[in-house]
Amino acid sequence: MVEIDAAVDEAGLLVSCSVNGHAGAGPRGGDVVCAAVSVLLRTAFRVLSDRQGIRLRGGAEERGSFTMETGCEAEGRAFLEAAGAFLLDGLESVAGLYPEYCNMTIRRLNRRN
Repeated sequence: MVEIDAAVDEAGLLVSCSVNGHAGAGPRGGDVVCAAVSVLLRTAFRVLSDRQGIRLRGGAEERGSFTMETGCEAEGRAFLEAAGAFLLDGLESVAGLYPEYCNMTIRRLNRRN
Protein backbone atom coordinates (compact mmCIF):
# COMPACT_ATOMS: atom_id res chain seq x y z
CA MET A 1 0.00 0.00 0.00
CA VAL A 2 1.24 3.48 -0.90
CA GLU A 3 0.56 5.91 1.96
CA ILE A 4 0.51 9.59 1.01
CA ASP A 5 0.50 12.26 3.71
CA ALA A 6 0.21 15.83 2.47
CA ALA A 7 -0.09 19.04 4.44
CA VAL A 8 -1.44 22.39 3.28
CA ASP A 9 -1.60 25.71 5.09
CA GLU A 10 -4.70 27.72 5.92
CA ALA A 11 -4.78 29.10 2.34
CA GLY A 12 -4.42 25.63 0.77
CA LEU A 13 -0.76 26.14 -0.17
CA LEU A 14 1.34 22.94 -0.19
CA VAL A 15 3.53 22.69 2.92
CA SER A 16 4.74 19.10 2.65
CA CYS A 17 4.12 15.74 1.05
CA SER A 18 5.53 12.38 2.08
CA VAL A 19 4.97 9.03 0.44
CA ASN A 20 5.89 5.61 1.79
CA GLY A 21 5.33 2.06 0.67
CA HIS A 22 4.75 0.08 -2.48
CA ALA A 23 1.37 -0.40 -4.11
CA GLY A 24 1.72 -4.04 -5.08
CA ALA A 25 -0.61 -3.46 -8.04
CA GLY A 26 1.85 -5.04 -10.45
CA PRO A 27 5.35 -6.49 -10.72
CA ARG A 28 8.38 -4.45 -9.68
CA GLY A 29 9.10 -2.04 -12.50
CA GLY A 30 5.61 -2.49 -13.93
CA ASP A 31 3.31 -1.19 -11.20
CA VAL A 32 1.07 1.55 -12.65
CA VAL A 33 0.14 2.96 -9.23
CA CYS A 34 3.75 3.35 -8.11
CA ALA A 35 4.68 4.75 -11.51
CA ALA A 36 1.91 7.35 -11.44
CA VAL A 37 2.74 8.50 -7.91
CA SER A 38 6.47 8.61 -8.70
CA VAL A 39 6.05 10.62 -11.89
CA LEU A 40 3.79 13.17 -10.19
CA LEU A 41 6.15 13.63 -7.23
CA ARG A 42 9.39 13.73 -9.16
CA THR A 43 8.03 16.13 -11.76
CA ALA A 44 6.59 18.47 -9.12
CA PHE A 45 9.88 18.40 -7.21
CA ARG A 46 11.93 19.11 -10.33
CA VAL A 47 9.67 21.96 -11.48
CA LEU A 48 9.56 23.55 -8.03
CA SER A 49 13.31 23.23 -7.49
CA ASP A 50 14.00 25.31 -10.61
CA ARG A 51 11.67 28.17 -9.63
CA GLN A 52 12.94 31.38 -8.06
CA GLY A 53 11.19 32.35 -4.83
CA ILE A 54 10.45 28.76 -3.78
CA ARG A 55 12.28 26.89 -1.02
CA LEU A 56 12.30 23.12 -1.33
CA ARG A 57 13.78 20.25 0.68
CA GLY A 58 13.52 16.51 0.32
CA GLY A 59 13.72 13.83 -2.30
CA ALA A 60 13.74 10.06 -2.57
CA GLU A 61 16.35 8.73 -0.17
CA GLU A 62 15.34 5.09 -0.69
CA ARG A 63 12.96 3.04 -2.83
CA GLY A 64 9.37 3.42 -1.72
CA SER A 65 9.97 6.69 0.11
CA PHE A 66 9.74 10.35 -0.92
CA THR A 67 9.50 13.58 1.06
CA MET A 68 9.02 17.19 0.07
CA GLU A 69 8.82 20.32 2.21
CA THR A 70 8.04 23.68 0.66
CA GLY A 71 8.14 27.36 1.43
CA CYS A 72 8.03 30.47 -0.70
CA GLU A 73 8.60 34.17 -0.99
CA ALA A 74 5.89 36.41 -2.43
CA GLU A 75 7.31 36.05 -5.96
CA GLY A 76 6.99 32.24 -5.88
CA ARG A 77 3.60 31.97 -4.20
CA ALA A 78 1.39 31.79 -7.31
CA PHE A 79 3.62 29.15 -8.89
CA LEU A 80 3.72 27.04 -5.71
CA GLU A 81 -0.05 27.36 -5.44
CA ALA A 82 -0.56 26.08 -9.00
CA ALA A 83 2.08 23.32 -8.82
CA GLY A 84 0.84 22.18 -5.41
CA ALA A 85 -2.77 22.03 -6.61
CA PHE A 86 -1.69 20.03 -9.67
CA LEU A 87 0.30 17.59 -7.53
CA LEU A 88 -2.43 17.09 -4.93
CA ASP A 89 -5.17 16.70 -7.54
CA GLY A 90 -3.06 14.15 -9.39
CA LEU A 91 -2.28 12.16 -6.26
CA GLU A 92 -5.94 12.27 -5.16
CA SER A 93 -6.91 10.95 -8.58
CA VAL A 94 -4.54 7.98 -8.26
CA ALA A 95 -5.79 7.25 -4.73
CA GLY A 96 -9.39 7.49 -5.92
CA LEU A 97 -8.84 5.16 -8.87
CA TYR A 98 -6.85 2.59 -6.87
CA PRO A 99 -8.05 2.77 -3.24
CA GLU A 100 -6.93 -0.79 -2.56
CA TYR A 101 -3.33 0.18 -3.41
CA CYS A 102 -3.06 3.86 -2.46
CA ASN A 103 -4.30 5.89 0.51
CA MET A 104 -4.03 9.68 0.77
CA THR A 105 -4.48 12.03 3.72
CA ILE A 106 -4.40 15.81 3.44
CA ARG A 107 -3.90 17.71 6.68
CA ARG A 108 -4.58 21.42 7.16
CA LEU A 109 -1.93 23.29 9.15
CA ASN A 110 -1.71 26.77 10.58
CA ARG A 111 1.78 28.07 9.67
CA ARG A 112 1.45 30.93 12.12
CA ASN A 113 1.81 28.58 15.13
